[in-house]
Amino acid sequence: MSDDPDRGLRALLDQPVFVRYWSAVIGSRLGMQILAVAVGWYVYDLTDSALALGLVGLAQFAPMAMVALPAGVVADRFNRRRILPIVLAIECALIALMLALLLVGSLGAEALYVLLALHAAARGFETPLGSAIIPTLVPPSLLKTALAFNSTSNQAIIISGPAIGGLLYLLGPSVVFAVVTALFALACVMAVRLAAFPMAAAVPAPGGGGMAIFAGLAFIRQRPEILGAISLDLMAVLLGGATALMPIFARDILEVGPLGLGLMRAAPAVGAIAMGTWLTLRPIQHRMGHIMFAAVAVFGLATIGFGLSRSLPFSLFCLAVLGAADQVSVVIRITLVAIMTPDSLRGRVSAVNSLFIGTSNQLGEFESGVTAAWLGVVPATIAGGLGTLAVVAAWLLLFPALRRIDTIVAPRDK
Repeated sequence: MSDDPDRGLRALLDQPVFVRYWSAVIGSRLGMQILAVAVGWYVYDLTDSALALGLVGLAQFAPMAMVALPAGVVADRFNRRRILPIVLAIECALIALMLALLLVGSLGAEALYVLLALHAAARGFETPLGSAIIPTLVPPSLLKTALAFNSTSNQAIIISGPAIGGLLYLLGPSVVFAVVTALFALACVMAVRLAAFPMAAAVPAPGGGGMAIFAGLAFIRQRPEILGAISLDLMAVLLGGATALMPIFARDILEVGPLGLGLMRAAPAVGAIAMGTWLTLRPIQHRMGHIMFAAVAVFGLATIGFGLSRSLPFSLFCLAVLGAADQVSVVIRITLVAIMTPDSLRGRVSAVNSLFIGTSNQLGEFESGVTAAWLGVVPATIAGGLGTLAVVAAWLLLFPALRRIDTIVAPRDK
C-alpha cells in the first residue's frame, strides 16, 4: 500500500461496504446535530427557563450512562451489521413520534424529555456499534485511512449541521423534525444494505464484560498520568461547557435568532478542525503535560470571554478558541491513553475513558442549566470558566506526574 494519502483515500472510497457504512452514519450524525439546535431553541421558546435547557442534557445523560457498558457487550457478542439498522430504526421512530406530537400540538417539554431519553438510550447502543464495526469493513492496510476519514467527516458535520439546523428552524420546528426523520430513515436504509456485505475481517471479542471494565478502572487508578488527564478533561467540560445556554445567548443576549444559534454551535468545531490540522502537521513533541494544563486554562478563559461578550463575531471567536483549546487537550489525552496503555488492556481502558468523557457533555449541560437558573445565564457561564481555572490549579497540585510529562513512552506489555 502506498504512503500517498490521496491514493489511500481513493482506495478507501473504492470499498463499497465502507461507503455504505459512511452513508448510514453521516445521515444519523447530521440528523443529531440538526436536532440538537431544534431541541434547544424549541425548549427555551416553550419554557423561557434555563433549568429546562439543563434538563435536556440530564434527560440524555442518564440513559446513555446506564446503557454504555451493556451496549459494549452487545457490540462484541452479536452481529453488529444486523443490530445497527435496528437501532437506527428505533431512533427514527422516536423522532417521527416527536414530529407527530408537534403537528398535533402535544409536544410539551415533559413529552420531549421522555422521547429524548429513549432516543439517547438507543444512541448509546449506536456509538459502540459504529466504533467496533469499522475494522470489519476494510482491509487492515486501509484501517488508519478509514478512521481518519471517519473522524474528519464527523467534524465537518459538527460544523455544518448546526448551521443547517438554524436555517431550517426559520421555516418552523416541524420542518426541522421532518428533515431529521428523513435523515434517520435514509441512514436506516443504508444500514440494512450494509448488512448484505460479508465482513472484511473478524474482530475478536474481549473477555467478560464486567471483568473487562473493572480491569480498565484498576489500571487507570494505578496510572496517575492517565487518571489526571481523563479527570481534568471531564471536569473542564462539566464546569466550562456553555452549550446548553447558547439558545439563551442567541435569543435574549445577542439577539441573533436560530441561525445565530447554529453558527454558535458550529464555532467550537471550526476551532477544533483548525487546531487538529495544525497538530497533524506539527505534532506536540515535548512538554505535553504543561501544554495540556495550558490548553484547559485557555478553555476556561475562552468560556469567560464568551459569557462577557455582547457581539456575535466576538462570541464566535471565543467559541472557536474554546474548541481549539479543547482539541489540544483531547489529542494529548487520547495519545496518553493509547500509548501508555499496554496492548492487552487498551480496549478496556478505552471503554472506561469513553464512558466518562462521552457522557460529560450531557451532564455538563444539566449543570449549566441548574447554575444559570440559580445565578443567571451570564454569571453562570463566567462561574463555569472560573471553575475550570480552579480545577487546573488543583490538578497541578494533585497530579504532578501529569504536569511533568515531556514525551510519552509506551510501557512494556507484561
